[in-house]
Amino acid sequence: MNNATAPTAGTQSRPAQLGLRENWLQFTLLVIVNICVGGLVGLERTTVPLIGSETFGLTSDLAVFSFIIAFGLTKALTNLAAGALTARFRRKQLLVAGWLIGVPVPLALAYAPSWGWIVAANVLLGLNQGLTWSMTVNMKIDLVGPTRRGLATGLNEAAGYTAVGVTALLTGYLATSYGLRPIPELIGVVFVVGGLALSLVVRDTAAHVALELAHHAKPLPAGEDTGLKATFARTSWRNRSLRGSSQAGLVNNLNDGLTWGVFPLLFTDHGLGLAAVGLIKGLYPILWGLGQIPTGHLADRIGRKPLIVYGMLVQAAGFVLALTLLDRPLLAGVLSAVALGLGTAMVYPALIASVSDHAHPAWRANALGTYRFWRDIGYAVGALVAGILADAFGLNATVIAAAALTAASGLLAARWITEQRPDTR
Repeated sequence: MNNATAPTAGTQSRPAQLGLRENWLQFTLLVIVNICVGGLVGLERTTVPLIGSETFGLTSDLAVFSFIIAFGLTKALTNLAAGALTARFRRKQLLVAGWLIGVPVPLALAYAPSWGWIVAANVLLGLNQGLTWSMTVNMKIDLVGPTRRGLATGLNEAAGYTAVGVTALLTGYLATSYGLRPIPELIGVVFVVGGLALSLVVRDTAAHVALELAHHAKPLPAGEDTGLKATFARTSWRNRSLRGSSQAGLVNNLNDGLTWGVFPLLFTDHGLGLAAVGLIKGLYPILWGLGQIPTGHLADRIGRKPLIVYGMLVQAAGFVLALTLLDRPLLAGVLSAVALGLGTAMVYPALIASVSDHAHPAWRANALGTYRFWRDIGYAVGALVAGILADAFGLNATVIAAAALTAASGLLAARWITEQRPDTR
């Protein structure tokens, strides 16, 4: 752990230090902030697809999934912009801005008079998630330094996705007792108020970035372009490992976007009620979230690549379980959710840590923004693919397609990604 100090950038009363122990209070505050971030998006996991079909009478699966497409496109573009915006604004300013944008979301979901309002709310939610989640992960990586990136990202994503799952589970039970709206959505007000209040308290991490740059073992090559355009090309296709991480991230969230829309419809069609669907939709991100604490630590010990490759293959197996056991829908849903959750837990922190390993601190924020762009465009791609396939061939076809794509992505990751641990640079 690097304990060297550096002058502050006017935002802290004492010199900056890198390390989890040295920054435990700020790190903990950011973990709680990300619980609120995940809770806000978790409002939609169980009820919104059913609001589209049952409340607003949508008959096309593609129309129902349009809210996920709107969310995914907006969040992906915001992730990309967030990296560039860090060159002009402090991370804390962007974090607070994200929460202000998210204020109307729970009220719009609860009281929207038409489906168009739900889609518009998801544009705001995408902006909120892109800014707040990007800043919490960047700020945690800033605080801990290079040797604890896997653990830092694991804790960050664990907090967010456990909150997604618990909220999905809670909204399912509330919907059983009180209906699809407005009670389940109004718990989002708590997340918005809590997230905004804590974001105003947390300190910025500019001094930590400056400290890591000052002590970085590998100086920035002369003439290397650190701008968004150059970093986008480097992260998307020019750098083999970054390309491998980007495609795996896209397919990973394609799975999430597809199951977000398909699983509530698939399992209600096979006789499950809202509480059971809420259990399935909650179990997936809860395991995804909690599992990232040990897998993030494991990524620091055994490397990123094994977790990425095998995690994608475990997810593919989860889709196979969903179909082969569908005559027992609750068992199929639970076992599929377990495999998808554990597989995603293996992949998620390892991918972010791998991108951080291959990116110089001078352009790391843009690299993470680019990776998160490709990862979260997967929501839109997954919903679009699911809607087209479901309308043309049925819901089962979307599950088969997801299994094949996920297995192929794991094989590409095995071919393209190489290890570059922080202590070897």
